[in-house]
Amino acid sequence: MDDYSPEWPIILLSARVALAATAIMTVPGILTAWYLARRKNPITFFVENLVQLPLVLPPVVTGLLLLMFLGPRGKGGQLLNDLFGIELAFTSAGAAIAAGVMSFPLLVQTFRIAIEQIDPEWEEAVSVYGGGRWAAFRWVTFPLSIKGIIAGVVLGFARAIGEFGATIVFAGNIPGRTQTIPLAVFTKLGQVGMEAPLIRLVLIAVVLSVFSLSIHAYLSSRLTRT
Repeated sequence: MDDYSPEWPIILLSARVALAATAIMTVPGILTAWYLARRKNPITFFVENLVQLPLVLPPVVTGLLLLMFLGPRGKGGQLLNDLFGIELAFTSAGAAIAAGVMSFPLLVQTFRIAIEQIDPEWEEAVSVYGGGRWAAFRWVTFPLSIKGIIAGVVLGFARAIGEFGATIVFAGNIPGRTQTIPLAVFTKLGQVGMEAPLIRLVLIAVVLSVFSLSIHAYLSSRLTRT
């Protein structure tokens, strides 16, 4: 008998991890994108390069850095454990963190493009009537960039659901706990009798990716026409 396991638990776990990753990174991504779009100083250059770093670092290196900092022996991991009793390494929450870090640059890039298309004078007009930066962001920047923000969220979700390298290092490949679709495909690859489940998982991954990219393309096209 083969060790076939249903795909639905893997799909649902992947969706939960990707949704959590996107939710964790959306607000920081919006604020970072707003800062990069509206502030030009030496710190901006540093922040921009730091944000883009996961795109050029090997994902396993990013996962190792997360493990070194947020793992059981890392300073951040020890602090979280001492203060809140939270352990991130080799958990589904850790998988969400890893996927979120890897999708963060795409979120910021999409959000930033949306914000840069807004005329800064519209934001400045709020200050004329006594509003501050928060009022300008709340009543002008956010509403006008909402399509770009949604497009970025969709793209971030697609990137998070396909994350592999950082996840397997920081969260491991634990069935029912951290084994998402890419990790399950990796596990079943080459196993005798796993051809059918493997093909199904690959098809599901392709469908989810194409669907997400189609939504992103549609929203992006609407954004450029407005």
